[in-house]
Amino acid sequence: VDMRSGPTFGTVFTAEIDPSRAVFVPRGVGNSFQTLEPDTAYAYLVNEHYSPDAAYPSVNPADTELAINWPIPLEQAELSAKDKAQPPFAELTPIEPLKTLVLGAGGQLGQALRTAYADAPHVEFAGHTEFDLTAGDLESARPWRDYDTIINAAAYTAVDAAETAEGRAAAWATNVTAVSALARVAADHRLTLVHVSSDYVFDGTATRPYREDDALAPLGVYGQSKAAGDQIVATVPRHYVVRTSWVIGDGKNFVRTMLSLADRGVNPSVVNDQIGRLTFTSELARAIRHLTETRAPYGTYHVTGSGQAGSWADVAKRAFALAGHDPDRVTGVSTAEYFAGATGPVAPRPHGSVLDLAKIESTGFTPADADEMLANYVAAESCTTRETART
Repeated sequence: VDMRSGPTFGTVFTAEIDPSRAVFVPRGVGNSFQTLEPDTAYAYLVNEHYSPDAAYPSVNPADTELAINWPIPLEQAELSAKDKAQPPFAELTPIEPLKTLVLGAGGQLGQALRTAYADAPHVEFAGHTEFDLTAGDLESARPWRDYDTIINAAAYTAVDAAETAEGRAAAWATNVTAVSALARVAADHRLTLVHVSSDYVFDGTATRPYREDDALAPLGVYGQSKAAGDQIVATVPRHYVVRTSWVIGDGKNFVRTMLSLADRGVNPSVVNDQIGRLTFTSELARAIRHLTETRAPYGTYHVTGSGQAGSWADVAKRAFALAGHDPDRVTGVSTAEYFAGATGPVAPRPHGSVLDLAKIESTGFTPADADEMLANYVAAESCTTRETART
């Protein structure tokens, strides 16, 4: 009897079996049996042992609504007192899907995931205060038998601060030690672990877009911690490493900074020797949902916007132009020139951050054009600015 929420709820399926046949019963489907010959043994191979703390919904085998065609009429069969006391099907609450837990729900990607899964009541969100990845014993942090997927959108991303002694420790605590603990939980409970990675795991010297199987060669501490996390997550049987670049989402970001400078009459100098493509968090969230719901082959996938790659200076000029400002107000400079006057640690940046998208496209996902997404973003920001001015 299918007790799962959805269009098949209440479906009844029966079969007569002998020692040559086994039956697979999915989670959320109730089963019962009658032995039709003396000395018959019926054996269960289960994926979970009984727990007194868990709720096990069931229905009365004699329920008239189900109308099960029992070979032996129930008035002639032996039923346990427990079976006779089961409630009717009409009182059954449909079993919801196993939960998905999104970590880092307060960040830019976390906010985009909230929007992407707004129609999915089985998805649960936790920020740092609800779920501290670095706190220690994650095994007892949730009743993991109720979950199917963990999406880890939490990370230490302060690239330059990671080059300090304190930042190095924090980066490894969040991006490596905590990820290792998550990987153990996922492997132990047969969960799917989705982990978000970065173009910083590469050194940026490739003359073509980076593929998922290219050798990792991080330049700085942040990239090293992300590369280590990738390797750890890859040991989980059910995993997706989603590697991305140049992320733009709600809150403080590069495009919003450029628009603010444009409006305030500031003419910025922007790096022109780092090449990549923007990735909007809405697209990243859409890709994550696509991978998990289509059950794409497990592994590493590159996800960015599609279209022509360019430099940060190109993005700045385009943002100026889209907002109605003169793009020539933006001056392109080298990375070395840009950081020449820096007073604190500066992390090395990969100069080539273009990621190959063929693998994610092979799953049926079509990345949106980065320039079109930028145009939409600038238009939305302009509307927000006008509304704020009127207020």
